[in-house]
Amino acid sequence: MSNTIVAAAAQPAEAMEPVPAYSWYALAILTTVYVLNFLDRTLIYILFTPIKKEMAFSDLQLALLGTTSFVVFYTLLGIPFGRLADRTVRKNLIAIGLVIWSLFSGLTGFADSFWTLFFCRVMVGVGEATLGPAALSLLSDYFPVRMRATVQSVYGAGIAIGGGLAFFLGGWIGQAHGWRWAFYLLGFPGLILAVLVFLLREQPRGKTETSASMSGSSDWKILFRSVPLRYIYIGYALFGLASNNLAIWVPTFFVRVHHLSILVIGMAGGILSIIVGIPAMVLGGYFSDRFSRIFRGGRMAFTASAALASIPLWIVLLFTNNLILLVIVNIVLYALAIMWVGPATADVHDLAGPHLRGLAIGIFFSSVNLMAYGIGSPLIGKASDLLGVATDAGQMRLSLLICPAACVLGAALLWMGSRRLASEKAA
Repeated sequence: MSNTIVAAAAQPAEAMEPVPAYSWYALAILTTVYVLNFLDRTLIYILFTPIKKEMAFSDLQLALLGTTSFVVFYTLLGIPFGRLADRTVRKNLIAIGLVIWSLFSGLTGFADSFWTLFFCRVMVGVGEATLGPAALSLLSDYFPVRMRATVQSVYGAGIAIGGGLAFFLGGWIGQAHGWRWAFYLLGFPGLILAVLVFLLREQPRGKTETSASMSGSSDWKILFRSVPLRYIYIGYALFGLASNNLAIWVPTFFVRVHHLSILVIGMAGGILSIIVGIPAMVLGGYFSDRFSRIFRGGRMAFTASAALASIPLWIVLLFTNNLILLVIVNIVLYALAIMWVGPATADVHDLAGPHLRGLAIGIFFSSVNLMAYGIGSPLIGKASDLLGVATDAGQMRLSLLICPAACVLGAALLWMGSRRLASEKAA
């Protein structure tokens, strides 16, 4: 059986071991950090409209500020920080990153030009690049393998909570006090949380692994030789393009095409993220863990189905004018767009093993964020400019068709990856 694809299968003894209370405490702290991570990352999206009005930016400039500035160093540093997470004290790496991104998120409110905004967003990306590889690696050593996707989905619920708070609080503060105060009030508090992260206990690497064949390898080249991992990197990058741009551009789409205020969109988006996003994220991880016990390649088959189901929902979202239908479709589409994170990172950890987890996750997040933020978002912004959205807002329906097209390709690649993983496990 291939060393690179043997999932560290749960053993009977491991299945009976209780999870220490401190592991749940660590999960709570790291999830809270991820909440702030996603809040600071996505806050700017709900504020696109007032920033554009004050600064007279084009849609391409908004995309460069909202995504490209962030993803440049987030992507470039994701892989070296992932490698660093495999070799250093992970909790300290997380805390240092938290200090950096919280500081520059707050300082964004003082920016007075495109380039000062751009620099602050770059530094937010630098800080946030430390989190994913180190936090997910640490959680895999706090909890048993049988719970891997479930635990990582609980952690991943920080996306829903952070995104929801960014929309709700950002929309409210931005409407009432201006966009700058949203950054002041929501960016700087992360500096306090960094102290609790520094005080966490570091866990021994590979503590919860039960498969010797997986825990022994430290050859980074297996991360590129593994065919299932290649499908994961590319398939989720495409699905992630659509998923992330649901938060990046769709709020602006609602403002322009359906003439909703940022306060209404912020409140609706915040409620949607928390009420729908949290259960979707956690249940996605739980059911993908169940699928992986029943079917070889089950997690990827599960998320391929989510990508496939997203395609018609995107079409309806873009072309319906019925407000009730728009709300219903957005709810279901958001659930599908968020549920894949836990299953994806769990598969990456299973395939990589404890000595390469950080690097593997760094590569994974870099590929997803490069596609979503570095390519997808600016492409949509440029398409909107070329289609004349400034004079005809309805043309934004066409520029956003990039998202369902990405879902088509992502679903196909994830399904092929699940079949390849199943065949390698059976070999």
